[in-house]
Amino acid sequence: MSSQDGGADIGELSSTQQEALQTYMNVTGQEPDAAIPLLQRSQWNIAISKFFDGEGPDPVEEARAALNAPQDIRRTQNLMYDIDELPPRASFSASSSSSSRPAGLEPAPRIETQPEDQPAFRPPFILSLLFSPLNLIYRLLYNSFRLFGTLFPFLPRWLNVTTGSSPLQRNLNTSGRRALAPKDTAARFIREFEEEYGSHSLPFLENGYNMALEKAQQELKFLIVVLLSPEHDGTSDWVKETLLSRQVVEYINDPNNQILLWGGNVQDSEAYQVANSLRCTKFPFASVIVHTPNVGTTAMSNIGRIPGNTSASEFLTKLRTAISQNKEPLDRVRARRTEQQASRTLRQEQDSAYERSLAQDRERARQRREAEAERQRAEAEEAARAAAEQKRAADLKQWKNWRAQNLAPEPEAQDAIRVSIRLPSGERVIRKFAPDADLEEVYAFVECYEVLTAAEDEEEQESEKLATEPVGFEHKYGFRLVSPMPRTVYEVEAGGSVRERIGRGGNLLVEMIENDDEDSDEEEEGNVNDNESL
Repeated sequence: MSSQDGGADIGELSSTQQEALQTYMNVTGQEPDAAIPLLQRSQWNIAISKFFDGEGPDPVEEARAALNAPQDIRRTQNLMYDIDELPPRASFSASSSSSSRPAGLEPAPRIETQPEDQPAFRPPFILSLLFSPLNLIYRLLYNSFRLFGTLFPFLPRWLNVTTGSSPLQRNLNTSGRRALAPKDTAARFIREFEEEYGSHSLPFLENGYNMALEKAQQELKFLIVVLLSPEHDGTSDWVKETLLSRQVVEYINDPNNQILLWGGNVQDSEAYQVANSLRCTKFPFASVIVHTPNVGTTAMSNIGRIPGNTSASEFLTKLRTAISQNKEPLDRVRARRTEQQASRTLRQEQDSAYERSLAQDRERARQRREAEAERQRAEAEEAARAAAEQKRAADLKQWKNWRAQNLAPEPEAQDAIRVSIRLPSGERVIRKFAPDADLEEVYAFVECYEVLTAAEDEEEQESEKLATEPVGFEHKYGFRLVSPMPRTVYEVEAGGSVRERIGRGGNLLVEMIENDDEDSDEEEEGNVNDNESL
């Protein structure tokens, strides 16, 4: 097949190739100029998947680039990923992974753990005695197989892959240790680690592997997974000389590195599953897991594997290389999250300020409504009070006219009682009353004095003569009559005739009751203030 001027000659293709081209164009909708080169590179069989998923790396081109690359770069890549430590099947899986994931990045697996509320099964004591010989034989065979698997590490992996492992089998304990919940298992690992190696400052997470993975994803931090096998002779030396070395501990505890640390004992079910999922081939084993935004929004990838008994400097070099190469995209995501959080916080503050302003406006409107209602109520009360006062004044005037009309005339008899009355205005009035007249006559005379003495024309006098007692009006005298020496108060409510109360005659003063009440109120307030000051 040849092409001229960037175009492909369809006529030179075989019938099989033309059918593949036609099928590919019908599915993808591409033009022949773009479809034929891709089909040619794909050997005319997997081009459709490459169109939708993207073309994977070309092995030939990668080999050429690897030969032309400097030695230090290849060494850094080997330190970071340790491809030579992978078993044959693992290497094949790494090369044939999805083309959407960058080369060298492996997906961080999640494991199936036993639920915390699921109780551990314990057989009855009689059954334990009956099956104890079988259990002993099983342990002998199992330990022998483990020794054989240690000498040939690829066999257990191969058998596990070929036979398959169900979730139930994966949850089985590998060493007879009591199965615990993931959080309790992590606490047991930390306790045993401290008992074995003494106090330390490594920040091991006290939760399960899945929770640690979630925490690393949410907080955008690097998760270092450390898997230990007490059966390996080099584990103790590696922990003391490498993991607990001063430079490694300081690097892990440095907050600028954003590192989370999770550890497990492969004798526990959870750590054993993690070791299988991470394709661990040598113990002790460490792996670096982090969120990879270039793969997916929630993707977690294994960016570095550190198997075997490495020195502190080599361990730290691999750790720094893995973190430095993946820190920049993580910083971008962290900055974007910070910006989104700042925008969210600003929006919440704006919403809160708007709500406060709206609440203040509502409160002002409520206060205005209440003030307006109070003003209207006060105006209504004032109008009602003025109307009542006006009506009372009118009724009082009508009552005075009616009472003055019905007031008994001044008698001329010799036994009439002469009374001198001093009005509030200072004017003194002298009038005679019948001896058997009620004391109320004297009060009525004082009340109606202004009406009796007023200079009125004939029309007003005629209207006064026609005056009637106002309906529903209860008259009360606003004054009292008092004899000055000795002081005697003649209450109208006490009743009695003029002779019985006043005698043959007398001098009376008119005292206003309202003034007396105000004076008494002021006196009482003064007493209260004096008591408070005391």
